[in-house]
Amino acid sequence: MNLALFPIDQERRGVRQGIAVSITLQSTVGGFSAEFMRKLPLVEQAMIEHGLEPSQFVISKDRATPPTVPFIGPFFYDYTVFVGQENFTVTEPNDIKFLDYFYQRCIVEDEPAQGCANGVPA
Repeated sequence: MNLALFPIDQERRGVRQGIAVSITLQSTVGGFSAEFMRKLPLVEQAMIEHGLEPSQFVISKDRATPPTVPFIGPFFYDYTVFVGQENFTVTEPNDIKFLDYFYQRCIVEDEPAQGCANGVPA
């Protein structure tokens, strides 16, 4: 599922109409939750404040594993984030857990990983 997009520019940076977002969203499992859609513009704003361009990102939501009992549905989802030629996948139980993780990754300052001195593992 691809939702309608509009580009972010200086004049429209704070303007959000309905659920229009700059990040392209795709799903093979019925879309994203209403709470996710309400919070996504706030995440996009934080991305912009940290020098990231939301329109360059694609988030894809898929079933993490086939359900063992089809009528219950999946217990976890794979969220794959594409930006340029790079991508990563995170498995989370719901959209909000993923959005919290994604938000933290977007606002983190560039630092060496914990347990590393000058970027070299200890």
